[in-house]
Amino acid sequence: MSADEVVAAAGTDVVSGLSSAEAARRRSAHGPNKIAAERPPSGWAIAASQLRDPMNIMLVAVVVVSLAIGQVSTGVLVGLLIVLNVVLGTRQELTARASVDALAKMQVPQARVVRDGSVALVPATEIVPGDLVQLEAGDIVPADGRIVRSATLEAQEAALTGESAPIAKDHTTLASGDVALGDRTNMLFQNTSVTRGTGAIVVTATGMQTQMGQIATMLTSVTRTRSPLQKELDALTKVLGLIAWGAVAVIVVVGLVRGTPGKDLLLLGTAMAVSAIPTGMPAFVSGLLSLGAKQLAASKAVVKNLTDVETLGSTSAINTDKTGTLTLNEMMVSVLYASGSWFTVDGEGYAKTGAIRAVAGTPVPDFTRLGLGLCLASDALVGDDGSVIGDPTEAALVVLAAKLGIDAEETRRTFARLAEVPFDSEYKFMATFHRVTIDGGEHVIELVKGAPDVVIARCTMAGGPLSGSQAPIEHANDGIDEANERMGAKGLRVLAFAARLVADDELATMTDDPMSLTQGLSFVGLAGIIDPLRSEARSAVATALTAGIDVRMITGDHAVTAQAIGQELGLGAGAISGTELQALSDEELKRRLPELHVFGRVTPEDKLRLARAMQEEGMIVAMTGDAVNDAAALKQADIGVAMGSGSEVTKQAARMVLTDDNFGTLVHAVEIGRRVYDKVVSYVRYQMTQLLSLVFLFLAATVFNVNQGVAMTPTMVLYLLFFATAVGVIVIAVDPGDPDVMHRPPRDPAVPITNRRAVVMWVVYALVLFVAAFVPLVLGPDEPSPTRASVSMTMTFVVMGLATALNAVVNRRDPTTGLTPPVLKALAIALVTAGMLLLATQLPTLQQGLLTTPLTPREWLACAALAAALPTVVELGKLVRRRRLEPAGPLDPGAAVAPTRARTTPPA
Repeated sequence: MSADEVVAAAGTDVVSGLSSAEAARRRSAHGPNKIAAERPPSGWAIAASQLRDPMNIMLVAVVVVSLAIGQVSTGVLVGLLIVLNVVLGTRQELTARASVDALAKMQVPQARVVRDGSVALVPATEIVPGDLVQLEAGDIVPADGRIVRSATLEAQEAALTGESAPIAKDHTTLASGDVALGDRTNMLFQNTSVTRGTGAIVVTATGMQTQMGQIATMLTSVTRTRSPLQKELDALTKVLGLIAWGAVAVIVVVGLVRGTPGKDLLLLGTAMAVSAIPTGMPAFVSGLLSLGAKQLAASKAVVKNLTDVETLGSTSAINTDKTGTLTLNEMMVSVLYASGSWFTVDGEGYAKTGAIRAVAGTPVPDFTRLGLGLCLASDALVGDDGSVIGDPTEAALVVLAAKLGIDAEETRRTFARLAEVPFDSEYKFMATFHRVTIDGGEHVIELVKGAPDVVIARCTMAGGPLSGSQAPIEHANDGIDEANERMGAKGLRVLAFAARLVADDELATMTDDPMSLTQGLSFVGLAGIIDPLRSEARSAVATALTAGIDVRMITGDHAVTAQAIGQELGLGAGAISGTELQALSDEELKRRLPELHVFGRVTPEDKLRLARAMQEEGMIVAMTGDAVNDAAALKQADIGVAMGSGSEVTKQAARMVLTDDNFGTLVHAVEIGRRVYDKVVSYVRYQMTQLLSLVFLFLAATVFNVNQGVAMTPTMVLYLLFFATAVGVIVIAVDPGDPDVMHRPPRDPAVPITNRRAVVMWVVYALVLFVAAFVPLVLGPDEPSPTRASVSMTMTFVVMGLATALNAVVNRRDPTTGLTPPVLKALAIALVTAGMLLLATQLPTLQQGLLTTPLTPREWLACAALAAALPTVVELGKLVRRRRLEPAGPLDPGAAVAPTRARTTPPA
């Protein structure tokens, strides 16, 4: 629609705007111009949901029974574990619940609105559809609107579209059909900023109907996925619950058949339940993940939830934004074409240092003439600290001038602007006039910069005035056209520079009609401008690809620019635009995913769709971004990663924030996540060995009526939990892990921790530990008793404790031997368990509470020998598996490998 048609459809007036009464009526109909906030759940509601977790329900049952039969100490200890589980879970869930609230905080407080024929400052929340809003450079756009008039208007839309450079805006009617958000040049959008010129818009959408509001709607509709580890532990908990209560049922049935008294039967069932339920698993896994979170924080990656640490290690695909993530979001001239030669410009962003290099033997032109155009035909200011005031593209020109040894501010003071043709998107160039002194002569010179096709069409000569080597433009056209195409193919934004001398008889015309003098120019050169890659981006992408992680770049920038950046990063071919993406069905998209690695001109909806499609294909997706348009996809992704300098919205929607904005930090975070997952696998293997052995021990004692079915008292089991199992967790936690973890593909999340090979291993290890602990119970020096201290039951207790600690030492790595460094450190930690077992058999208070008795040196030696059976079997098993795996390299049998996709590497 034309601007007049939009004004008529909006029922407003382009001169007088809305009346106050009509504005009030519309505000009542449409509501305030603000983003609806998402109400976070209460802490009590989250705590209640945590308490309903199957693990905690089982523990509550244990507490009730323990108190009913007088086992107060057991009930209190298990109750404390429930509180610990609920508090940790609630704390994790309460963080980062304000995604949409952050959008509301972004809105500007006031705007200039035409009401009743006069301009008034109106709170942004009171703007309504149909309002006429006036804007100028530096303003934040308060609502979506159609431009009705403009002068040299440009807007920075990186927060919404991801495009680095400001977009030229005007009121021109666009061609009919679907137009990508970044190409809607006759519209301004809420919370984008005006960087140049002035304009007026008629508001077309407010509040939740704006583009920002639609993103907020997407955020509220996206439900966070549970992490792979959460899903696996949930499944494992259910299996263990079945095993635990199945064993309890067997014991109760056998006891009833034998006529066991009710109180004794409840004691036996409680001891069995405490033994079989993985009471400490939630707390211990949280401890391992917390340690990983601290390591990440030290590496400048902050995770919000502990389980996100493990999700990082499972990552099989990274969808990364370009602007501000892989690139600096700072425009820079990277290449020059002048005097028929190419020059490469070094440097990073707005830093004013960097060499200008050329092919050996190339004559270096006098860049002083070009420097005049860089400084004088622009208005931006760039501080020595990289701060920018004005248009980012012009800032890149000022930085290039500094690299040529030219001080822009001093040059502007020395050569004042006599007249100008300001930039406008209609004619796409800018011209300024100055009186300069060059080579001892004073001249009035016109300097022009703008779009290559427009500027070159106004040139008759090539070489620049005062250069002494001018030639007709026709002689240089082929080289200029080739240079322009070459820069464009690399995704560079190309500016052309030209100049001419102003004769004395043209000075009056220069003042009255400077536009008429923008003819007969001399071509000076072309500058290719790009948002440069971060220095570490290329190596970080290479590391990710080596680790079997698919990396895809998804940006709102043009597809050509995105493809050029993708090639520089080593992502290879396979570029597609947002329009082409939208034309694909979900099935076609999934089929083509392995060959697509660069997505340009995409919308926020496209990013969200891509994340969902990849998740449906079984990938664990990490998504990076820093702008508002990334927020919904970040929330959908398995691990959303926001940049520390990005918008508050993305930080709230993400699961992790990189405080240094470094893409390489994300890759290092994946490495830490993989090591943490390996530790979780080691812990589960270690914990399951103990739990299953206890189940076997109590079942055997019941079936064979040994010690009336009570292999150990409930307090013995809890004591081992705190002083054997917990110490073993520390042994596993402090192990540095596999140094080659990033040289193997990501694990397959479809294969859980409880895969068949792992379960077989748990059962074998548990049987060895069960036999070792059952021997003294059957063949001990005295008759065991469930109500008084006995040597036999004490020896079983000690064997279980020593074997549990040694199990952690050897099982901290698999199939690598656990006897490799730092084994001495691991053994030193394991000695804590031995010391606590010694105290348990010597201190009267502990003897009374646990029903233990002192052991002789020979009995201690026998216990140590029996406990050594488990680590011996573990190491022999690993030795056999290492020899079998030698041709292919070591793999963790408890962790599956993801199916290889495009660009993944085979297992080491």
